[in-house]
Order: sequence, then C-alpha cells, then structure tokens
Amino acid sequence: MHTQADGPVDVGSATPELDRWRSLPALQQPAWPDPDELAAVTAELSAQPPLVFAGEADNLRERLAAASRGEAFLLQGGDCAESFADLTADNIRDKIKTILQMAVVLTYGASMPIIKMGRMAGQFAKPRSSDVETRDGVTLPAYRGDIINSFEFTAEARRPDPQRLLAAYRASASSLNLIRAFTQGGFADLRRVHEWNRGFLDNPAYAAYDAFASEIDRAIKFMQAAGADFEALRTVDFYSSHEGLLLDYERPLTRIDSRTGLPYDCSAHFLWIGERTRQLDGAHVEFFSQVRNPLGVKLGPTATGDDALRLMDRLNPEGEPGRLTFITRMGAGKVRDLLPPLVEAVTADGRPVTWVCDPMHGNGITSANGYKTRRFSDVIDEVRGFFEVHQGLGTVPGGLHVELTGDDVTEVLGGSEEIDDSALTRRYTTLVDPRLNHQQSLEMAFLVAEMLRER
Repeated sequence: MHTQADGPVDVGSATPELDRWRSLPALQQPAWPDPDELAAVTAELSAQPPLVFAGEADNLRERLAAASRGEAFLLQGGDCAESFADLTADNIRDKIKTILQMAVVLTYGASMPIIKMGRMAGQFAKPRSSDVETRDGVTLPAYRGDIINSFEFTAEARRPDPQRLLAAYRASASSLNLIRAFTQGGFADLRRVHEWNRGFLDNPAYAAYDAFASEIDRAIKFMQAAGADFEALRTVDFYSSHEGLLLDYERPLTRIDSRTGLPYDCSAHFLWIGERTRQLDGAHVEFFSQVRNPLGVKLGPTATGDDALRLMDRLNPEGEPGRLTFITRMGAGKVRDLLPPLVEAVTADGRPVTWVCDPMHGNGITSANGYKTRRFSDVIDEVRGFFEVHQGLGTVPGGLHVELTGDDVTEVLGGSEEIDDSALTRRYTTLVDPRLNHQQSLEMAFLVAEMLRER
C-alpha cells in the first residue's frame, strides 16, 4: 500500500453532480431517527483526513487493467461484515496472513502477479432482505452492520445511530494503519509466508498439496541461489475495499484530488455496488458514476447481457481499462449456463472489464440443524465453472472474491477437514454470512492455482 503526497481537498457546493443521487431511490439505507444528528455527523466526517489517497486508487486501476488482459490476477478476501469488537491486531494480522499465504500459492500457479485486496477497513454495512426482524412477537429494525446499529436484539441496540459512522471511520483508520505496518514492515516477506504454508501441510489431510508446495520451495531456493533481490520481496502492496452501500458514509469521505481536480471516494481504494443496489436509475449507480475509483458491480443470476452493457454505459462509458470489474455470483449449479451470455455480450461490446468470481453468495444453504452455511465443494465448483466458461469463450478469468477469516471457525461445510453439520456448532461466530476458515482458504488457493495452471 503506497503512501502518496497528493492532497485531496474537501468537496464543497462547487460539485453539485456528487449530490444528484439524493433525488433518486436509494435502497438498503437505514431510517435515521434524527436528521439533524445525521447532518452534524456527516459534516464532522467531511472534515476528517482521507483514509486512502487518489494516487493509490489510480495504481490499483492500472493493476486491474492488467488483470483484465490476463497479465495479473485479483485475490480479494475478508469478512462478510466486519465488527468493531473483532478489529484487534491479532485478527487483522491473521486475515492478512491468510490472504498473503493464498497469494503465494496463486502467484506460482498463475505465473503472474497477484493483486492483494482485503474486504477490510470499511466492510461494516450489510444489505438485508427485510427492514425489520421479529423474534417472539417483538419486531425491531434489522441489523445492518456495526456502522448503523448493533446486533443485540433490543430497541436501543437496533436504533440506527449516526455516531457509528464516526466510529467506523476511526476503526477503518486504525485497521489501515496496521495493514500498512504488516505489509511494509517485513511481515509479508515471501520467504516467511512460504514457511507458513509449509506449516499448513503438516496436517495429513493436506498431503495432496505437498507436491505443489515442494515446487514452490524449489523455486524459492533457485531464486536465492541465483542471487534474486529478496529485499524487493519483503513488502507487498495491499488494497482496501468494501461494498459502497451506506451513501451517508461514502459521500462525506469523497474528496477532490488536488492533482487532477477529480473526485475520489477516499473511504477505500475499491468500492463495489451490490446485487441489490445496482439499479440503473438508482442512487448508488449515480453516485459511483461520479467518482474516479476503480469500481465493481455484483452480477447475480437475474443479470442479463443488457444489464451489463447499461452498467458499462453509466459507470465506464469510454471503456477505460481497469475502471470496471464485474463480480459474478451465480451459484455452482447455474454458473455454466448463466455466465456465458453475460460474457458474450460484454465481449461483443469491446469495452474492457475485469471478470471476477464470487463463489460464496450464490451457494447459501441452511444446514439440517438450522445454521446458515455453504458447502466447500459448491464454492470450488462455482470457481471451476467460472474458469470453464472463460476458457470456452477465449476470455480472461481475472480474479477471485472470497469471504474468509484467518481464524479456525466452523462455518462452511466440507473441505479436507470434513466439517459436518454437528461441527458447525463448535465455532460459528459470524454475525451475517458464513466464511471460509484459514485452512479452507488455503485449500482453495491450491485448487485454484491448479486451475490457473491449466489455463
């Protein structure tokens, strides 16, 4: 993660286009009880320093352009929804460690650079299927993430609280500070990360990946013998991302870049528009069409080729490479049928996009004992289908978008550890969606590395 000297300045009334979204339907927003308190908080947020810099976002856009051409591969991972209580140094370190471990394996499999991006330092808001939740006859506002309200089922906890926007800003700033320290201070050294992966293989369940890890080991020894500059491999660039859902947070953190005079959303390097808020005439598409960050859009089973083209018209009309990423989330049973028409329509148009697979959100199930979960085999099958579709069409699979944690939770069924329904009860800690644990994440990396090799 680079630190730039370019200085974003506050956005004032001279940029009215940044507020056109206010006159449009804005889905998935909380009903703030006190508009005056919200106005005071957003004014304070507008005066805070940016969390990221425009030059960093520009650098990421160039790398995503390379991924669209098959010259790099994106690995984007992190929590379904971050919570303030879990933002400890250990948790942040373990998440970064998991992503770095996956990236080493993918780098070797792809023989190309891996763009490392966390669903971190801002992934605090979550869309919900209902505005309310009812338990034992009591109905309260739904939990929409720590940036809005609290998970506890009480009237006070579920009240949308604008002060949480400031708490989210402070938590994001602390997280980014730690991320920079970990990725620039030697923690991310290639040799050290590879040693961690060798520890993963101590478990007999992962013996199938031993040959692959041994190849990486030989490659690193060859580099050392050949006098490779390992100083250059002690640090990595690591980018932050989250769903740009809560517009009352994203708008105050938008700044005008002093180098170019253009607006950037300085809450993260990369923002994506979710499946539930990608309406062409909606507030989210309008707002993000105005900022210069690289953007993603989630496309689920209902998305059509025409939807994709109209989103390109709104978000990247001139076809700037690296500006727009389509993150597909079809489900393992549908990806091979539903993805080809989307890819064909976009390819025929000619404007570049980066195609990324989210194999998590289309594969949700409920276990026999009532837990919201996913099957590891379905997750992997959707990734495999994603690669098969692109191989068949001669297009580029550009990346992977995964919900994961560095902890050994038991939230996703299967994998070599063979987590079953009863095991879900042991360490199921997510407040929203189930995540791959540390071991499952690494197992996925080895399997996807093989897919990249076959490509």
